[in-house]
Amino acid sequence: MFEKVLIANRGEIAVRILRACREMGIRTVAIHSTSDVDAMHVRLADETICVGPPPAQDSYLCVPAILSAATISNADAIHPGYGFLSENADFAAMAEEHGFAFIGPSPEHIRMMGDKITAKKVARENGIPVVPDSGGTVKDEKSALDAAEEIGYPVLVKASAGGGGRGMKLVATPDELPEAVQTAKSEALTAFGDNKVYIEKYLGRARHVEVQVLADFYGGVVHLGERDCSLQRRHQKLLEEAPSPALNDDQRHEIGGIVVAAMEKIAYRSVGTVEFLYEDGAFYFIEMNTRLQVEHPVTEMICGLDLVREMVRIAAGAPLGYGQEDIRLSGHAIECRINAENPVTFIPSPGRVGDYHAPGGLGVRVDSAIYSGYNVPPHYDSMIAKLIVHGANRNECLMRLRRALDEYVIDGLETTIPLHRRLLADPAIINGDYDTHWLEEFVSSDD
Repeated sequence: MFEKVLIANRGEIAVRILRACREMGIRTVAIHSTSDVDAMHVRLADETICVGPPPAQDSYLCVPAILSAATISNADAIHPGYGFLSENADFAAMAEEHGFAFIGPSPEHIRMMGDKITAKKVARENGIPVVPDSGGTVKDEKSALDAAEEIGYPVLVKASAGGGGRGMKLVATPDELPEAVQTAKSEALTAFGDNKVYIEKYLGRARHVEVQVLADFYGGVVHLGERDCSLQRRHQKLLEEAPSPALNDDQRHEIGGIVVAAMEKIAYRSVGTVEFLYEDGAFYFIEMNTRLQVEHPVTEMICGLDLVREMVRIAAGAPLGYGQEDIRLSGHAIECRINAENPVTFIPSPGRVGDYHAPGGLGVRVDSAIYSGYNVPPHYDSMIAKLIVHGANRNECLMRLRRALDEYVIDGLETTIPLHRRLLADPAIINGDYDTHWLEEFVSSDD
């Protein structure tokens, strides 16, 4: 097992990794920017190293500084968390070349799944159903029009690299397509340094359902059920739950089995999440995230496994030690992402935290790195906490979540807590009857 792990991240996920390492008897090294000197992960770590000024590209994305920090601290391994460098294949390769274990998938798998076109090709070749698409990048206006005509309108023009809705355009008619392709190419080049785009079928009332997998170096692969992440605004998730209220046990076992078989064929390792659009009883692969997900706690709550601990064990060469028949999913879990944003306009609200009180009680978990007096910096993602609740069934989970939201106090900042309270009072959420467009329509009704 590792003796010391460098955590190449910040915020709640850095604290989450730190806690798992400490429970395993592993020392931790926290990197930080100059604006994060008072951050919780810096306060809790065994060692700390400043890697640069506040802009992420000069600190949390600065590979030479991070590898230097790992070297001078004599770390054995690097955990990237999520975001930042977590899906950067070159970083993973450089970490391994410098003698550090990368706590995550292989650089080859990160690279394979990082390009959406390649990922869909791999999925299709390994028995995973995919959304009908252009079969590759579209080179010019004619190839785009031909592909869209064959797929059938409406279609999405999507960037081959990246995500988060950047480089993505919805097209309803052929007349709109040429401009949409050019705009998507321009956005993709600016955001990802890669202007390749492709076209896929647009599913108007789909749900976003993702399957969590764990795999070791020895061919052991299990799935841990699915999460429903359909409540999204501008392709950013706001609330996630497990299991999905849209699936039955037969569908759950079927898609889980398909994903496990595919991961076995490509010899995947570590954690991974295979994401689908689900509509009218059919699953359509959209992408695979080769990292720990923000919403991993809802899976942990229903399966009883510590996914960070499992990542560390796998990276250290340990086998899973259990098979699919040993996985038992119990109850229901929901996660609310708490962002430092205005709950109506979604304008970021950085600043100093005043009074702070986290909810507690049976089945209530808060993953956060803020505290009373902490100054939330304006340089990074606005998510400041995750409230995760577990219940014996979905109704009990909803009731417990309402109670927990009412207890949660974060003064000094605007947060999305009031929005979550509103969501949990809506009949569509209560009944689990929503899709990936529902939240946008719900929010637009406030205008």
